[in-house]
Amino acid sequence: MPSKPILTLDDARCVAAAAEAEAQKNGWHVVIAVVDDGGHLLYLQRSHDTQFGSIDTAMMKAHAAVAFQRPTKTSEEAVLSGRLIHLALPGVIPAEGGVPLVRDDVVIGGLGISGVRSAQDGQIAAAGISALP
Repeated sequence: MPSKPILTLDDARCVAAAAEAEAQKNGWHVVIAVVDDGGHLLYLQRSHDTQFGSIDTAMMKAHAAVAFQRPTKTSEEAVLSGRLIHLALPGVIPAEGGVPLVRDDVVIGGLGISGVRSAQDGQIAAAGISALP
């Protein structure tokens, strides 16, 4: 039977801590969502003063990153360049801030950030994935 790497709760906490540190360093209030390889929520945190609409958005960004196995920035760039078909794909979030979590060339989960501008969400997500053990 084949085996594959998995995303643990400790991994999720490590990624979220690095993302939170980047957000705090910049004074940004965000929601951080981490999902497993099936797109199911594993970890969520929200700054007390972040709009609650960012909860679902962060989770959807993380889910989309797993479902399509690429950063949500890819769809954002496609839509901005006029490839509007991305808007019709189920589960696509055309906004930066969702990234797949990869270990040994296998997508093991996703990270979604929401609460500030798209590029800032992406900056926070990049800090998070850099801490994946």
